[in-house]
Amino acid sequence: MSSVYFRLVKNLFSLAREHKPSIIFIDEIDSLCSTRSDNESESARRIKTEFLVQMQGVSNDTEGILVLGATNIPWILDAGIRRRFEKRIYIPLPEKAARKEIFKIHILNTPHSLTEQDFRILAEKTEGYSGADISVVVRDALMQPVRKVQTATHFKRVSGPSRKNPEVIENDLLTPCSPGDPNAIPMSWLEVPSDKLLEPVVSMSDMLRSLANSKPTVNEEDLGKLRKFTEDFGQEG
Repeated sequence: MSSVYFRLVKNLFSLAREHKPSIIFIDEIDSLCSTRSDNESESARRIKTEFLVQMQGVSNDTEGILVLGATNIPWILDAGIRRRFEKRIYIPLPEKAARKEIFKIHILNTPHSLTEQDFRILAEKTEGYSGADISVVVRDALMQPVRKVQTATHFKRVSGPSRKNPEVIENDLLTPCSPGDPNAIPMSWLEVPSDKLLEPVVSMSDMLRSLANSKPTVNEEDLGKLRKFTEDFGQEG
């Protein structure tokens, strides 16, 4: 198996040279190129050595090949690997304006009732969240309408776009409602014809519910290490 990975590293750079200009992007590069240790396996050592050799080749022939690596824990990178990357750029956590845009990007074309003010509030409430953290919050919120449908004990008839043709408005669609709604009909989602179901849109309450169950994955200790690494070896992005 080690020989397979060894060849994959070599073939990756060979392919990049054949098709240059090209970009090689390695996410979580720390999993491939962490600091060497005495208990490191021979296969891991060979892969790391081959990567160093290939990176040296890129350094000697800089025309047309760009190698990018991303990591949240740069301090565990092998020193030799770290030196091969000429620039080490720290990308900080997104600020409020960026967080607002990230929420918008992830909810994209999903039907929702969120306003500009709602997005501003979400951005304010997610100080310290990474882009990946926000994507998890939105992904969970997008499931809230499905959960409402699956757990509903009552539905009511409403008007809405036809599932077969969104340009046609139907007046006999069914959507979840509370048992106290004057138009509530006792039934489960299994009793609703698939072409008559109108799922609720994602709401601000859905987003806040998902946010209440989430936490940022980056802590202050990690941020301190990132700042220290940037002071020693890198630059601000």
